[in-house]
Amino acid sequence: MFKDLKGKRVLITGSTQGIGLAVAKAFAALGAKVGLNGRQAPADLPDTLAGMRQTGEAEFFAADLGKTSECERLIHEFVARFGGVDVLINNAGALVARKPLEQIDDAFYNAVCDVNMRSALMCTRFALPHLRAAALDSGETAAVISTSSIAAHLGGGPGAGLYGAAKAWLNAENKNWVSYHTQDRIRFNIVSPGVVDTAFHADKGPEARASLSATIPMGRFGTPEEIAPAYLFFASHACSGYITGQILDVNGGQYMH
Repeated sequence: MFKDLKGKRVLITGSTQGIGLAVAKAFAALGAKVGLNGRQAPADLPDTLAGMRQTGEAEFFAADLGKTSECERLIHEFVARFGGVDVLINNAGALVARKPLEQIDDAFYNAVCDVNMRSALMCTRFALPHLRAAALDSGETAAVISTSSIAAHLGGGPGAGLYGAAKAWLNAENKNWVSYHTQDRIRFNIVSPGVVDTAFHADKGPEARASLSATIPMGRFGTPEEIAPAYLFFASHACSGYITGQILDVNGGQYMH
């Protein structure tokens, strides 16, 4: 399965830890050419790249995707290194902080919207011509996969309303891309994780974790490695060549349509 991903050029934003890193490793294990991204290189980057290079190609590209110019530079540098883009994964995002409505100011609004909305919008914008070209050259479809959240469905937890709204915006924006760019042989889909055991939930103590786990039919947090195959599925033309405009919820049953 996923044999067609070998040699594919895959750029994953926000991929130095958590879900993004698990996804990057999964693509590299299949022989893909993978671009890692973060604001700065983590301390363990050499070991990470060495491991990924045993089966695929991997490079790290530093960029702060809350800035449009940095989104453009990232796409340019990835294309210069790998010759094009077959799969773009918009995974960069952050809660930033938990703030109730009364405490939201312009600076916080901009910070949340830049990392969760601007990054996906502008990276997709600048990758678009390269995705078109890749689809034309390969005779298959190119893919854009964005990371949403269960918060987009439920509104977000305490102090996370703006984060939930930003992810809901991403869900809606994805529909627009489907409507106007499917003709370019590009598929646009979304992976929407639930509660995953990453740094996002590192502030929760044992009681909070137990309480949250009790709301999940499977009774536990998910792991990044359990989320990663959803991205492989949407990236594979062989597996999902006729699937676009969809949201795949991976949440242990916590939210059901």
